[in-house]
Amino acid sequence: MAERYTITHFEDVPPRACPCGETRRAFVEEPEGVATFHRVRIRADSRVHYHKRLTEIYYVLEGTGRLELDGESHEVGPGSVAMIKPLCRHRATGELTVLIVAIPAFDPEDEWFDE
Repeated sequence: MAERYTITHFEDVPPRACPCGETRRAFVEEPEGVATFHRVRIRADSRVHYHKRLTEIYYVLEGTGRLELDGESHEVGPGSVAMIKPLCRHRATGELTVLIVAIPAFDPEDEWFDE
C-alpha cells in the first residue's frame, strides 16, 4: 500500500532564490499538487509579485517588517497571519522569517511581475 503521508525536514531541502529572498519549499514533488509549505527568509529588496491561481497563507515566525498587499502596507511580527488570494500584488519587507502555505502547490509558472 502506498504511504498516505510525507515527512520532510527543511534542513534537507536545498534553499533557492525567490522574489522575497531565500526559500525552502517542501512537498513540491507530491503528484497531487494539493499544497506546498515554504520557509522564507525575507530580504530587503523583495519584489512585488502576484499569482493568478495560487492562494498563499503567510505566518510570521520571527522578526518584524511589513506586508505590502495591493498597495497597502501592514506592520507584521511573530504570530501575524495573512491570506493572500490570487491577483493580490504582494511582497514582504524587513527582517522576517515566514512560513507560507501555497494552495494549490506552488507553480513557478504562476509567478507574475508588473515590471
